[in-house]
Amino acid sequence: MLLHLSTWQEVETYLQQSGGIIIPIGSTEQHGPTGLIGTDAICAEAIARGVGETTQAIVAPTINVGMALHHTAFPGTISLRPSTMIQVVRDYITCLAKAGFSKFYFINGHGGNIATLKAAFSETYAHLDDLQIPNAHKVQCQVANWFMCSSVYKLAKELYGDQEGSHATPSEVALTQYVYPEAIKQAPLSSEVGSGHRIYGAKDFRQYYPDGRMGSNPALATPEHGKQFYELAVKELSNGYLEFLSAE
Repeated sequence: MLLHLSTWQEVETYLQQSGGIIIPIGSTEQHGPTGLIGTDAICAEAIARGVGETTQAIVAPTINVGMALHHTAFPGTISLRPSTMIQVVRDYITCLAKAGFSKFYFINGHGGNIATLKAAFSETYAHLDDLQIPNAHKVQCQVANWFMCSSVYKLAKELYGDQEGSHATPSEVALTQYVYPEAIKQAPLSSEVGSGHRIYGAKDFRQYYPDGRMGSNPALATPEHGKQFYELAVKELSNGYLEFLSAE
């Protein structure tokens, strides 16, 4: 059940049975020479819809832009500042909490969002208390990173070994190839790829990771791999959502 394809009456009926909602969140950032700029949002959205279908949960519109300031030296990247992202997440949750939602399961596709999301949750709990929303004390938020699912991590290591890397990875590129086979990109990739450098500002990032990859070889990706990653992530996160929904 997609929120943006539902009516308010349908949402009202849903809330009589469940206070849970799935919110996909990603990023709009460079993903190397062959990775789509929307990779993180595409992956999060596809998996969230799969989890929603499996668990009969409402899925909110995807938050496509996240915290990607360190990628902004590459054309096409769009980023929110952490402070802006905190307010966006807080406003999403506040509107939905006023309607009666209480369990917010964020399916995340971008590692750079994690710290800001956790800060946003703390800000939101306090904000809802300040507003004295009746069910404020029942509101709980959880972030579920699809790429950190144990089954996904295991398969990535089996398929790619150390060439999985940590950004513009073959696993995430494979998933986008599965979702959008018509948008598969081909480009020459140098055998040498940056890795092991700490992340600071955007110019520093581009200096040490000149083509945008971080230790990865996305040339190994295939749509067939992407289907496997999709199915594993949907299964594991569906179980995670149901456990979150039933927990006190």
